[in-house]
Amino acid sequence: MVKRFFILVMLMFFSAQLYGYNNNLPNFVNIAKAVKPAVVNINTTKIIKRKFINPFHGFQSPFGENDPFGDFFNKFFGNRYPEKKFKQKSLGSGFIISKDGYILTNNHVVENADVINVTLSNKHSFKAKVIGTDPKTDIALIKIDPKGEDLTVVKLGDSDKLEVGEWVIAIGNPFGFSRTVTAGIVSAKGRVIGEGPYDSFIQTDAAINPGNSGGPLLNMDGEVVGINTAIIASAQGIGFAIPINMAKDIMQQLKENGSVVRGWLGVYIQKVSKDLAEYFGMKEPYGALVSQVIEGSPADKAGIKRGDIIIEFDGKKVDDIDMLPRLVANTKVGKKVDVVVLREHSKKTLTVEIGKLPENTKLAKSDKNDKLGLTVANITPDIMKKYGLEDNEGVLVVSVKPDSIADEAGIQAGDIIKSMEYQIVKNVDDYRKILRNFKKEKMLVDIKRGKSRIFFVLKLKK
Repeated sequence: MVKRFFILVMLMFFSAQLYGYNNNLPNFVNIAKAVKPAVVNINTTKIIKRKFINPFHGFQSPFGENDPFGDFFNKFFGNRYPEKKFKQKSLGSGFIISKDGYILTNNHVVENADVINVTLSNKHSFKAKVIGTDPKTDIALIKIDPKGEDLTVVKLGDSDKLEVGEWVIAIGNPFGFSRTVTAGIVSAKGRVIGEGPYDSFIQTDAAINPGNSGGPLLNMDGEVVGINTAIIASAQGIGFAIPINMAKDIMQQLKENGSVVRGWLGVYIQKVSKDLAEYFGMKEPYGALVSQVIEGSPADKAGIKRGDIIIEFDGKKVDDIDMLPRLVANTKVGKKVDVVVLREHSKKTLTVEIGKLPENTKLAKSDKNDKLGLTVANITPDIMKKYGLEDNEGVLVVSVKPDSIADEAGIQAGDIIKSMEYQIVKNVDDYRKILRNFKKEKMLVDIKRGKSRIFFVLKLKK
């Protein structure tokens, strides 16, 4: 019995050594002690005005004009709709980045707030003012007057150095429980979750809950590497933080100007699918396909064309469609950068001077269900007026046959075909002629959908 127990213990010991288990587990105590005083609770109040609805308005008294209670109701209710004010409260977190009281948090924590109260770890409370916000990245910079208080300040780290599997710590105000510390690992980087045009979140399994928003995500050196921002309500162990490197430049612009100026290229882009990559002779899908170039934009002036695939921007490989907007936005206005495009199976380098992102940007039917599975029509003046079209060039897709070549490619009713294999389609006659003479197995079709331009590859049957 003793011998068996000894063997079991030895097996457990060697297993622990084999899999790297030892007593050197991460210690979060010192980090929590050092950083918690720099984490603040943010409580906001928003005043909402609503009109009071007279419950007796429109009520017909059985007494008619001689209603003995008429004066009473007219005096207290009448037909007036007085406004009543309601206070809507919310809570979040933030962290102090300077001794003079600047605090980083999320835009959604302070957005439209009439009153912002910041509470420190020592329970001292201050009114805060908004210095600037950036809704596109959900970052806000607010400030308190510390009034001589010696504020604890966080150290900002380098989120680019984070590795998947690395330990991280979140500190915040979840559900009002002040300065709660949770720990986990980096689950993934560069997550796109549909929160905005510049998504590139750090995913972590450190517990993040409502109220954590705006709080810091820390590495094991106690440096802030992210701003805790989003959760998936139905999931556990899935939280998202804005990389601090993204926030550094934004907070500086907010501090200096109260707003953010972003670089602008002036193109509409789409994902390079497997079929598109194969069509353009690429070994694998990557880059961003230019589906439209805005006239007079930096891209237009530099010679970027529709159908180009941007594969490199300012010395950085463009891995996917989500990467390019971030690279362009973070480029200083006026800077000249090299953009490498794939055009007609060859690489071409163009120099673009980055601009400033603007604040705001009858049916003559064909043969029904042709070999693509489409019914198309000329664009008449009535059609232009009905659908708000700017020109009558192209053909309108009236219907798409289910399970047809066009349906499988993703073409939809209401799309406008502008070109096929780089041949301009002005009307139904052009469409028929191109389709009749086309002999290859794959066709590149240029579609206008709403205000966007999209390329599709249609696989024709032999």
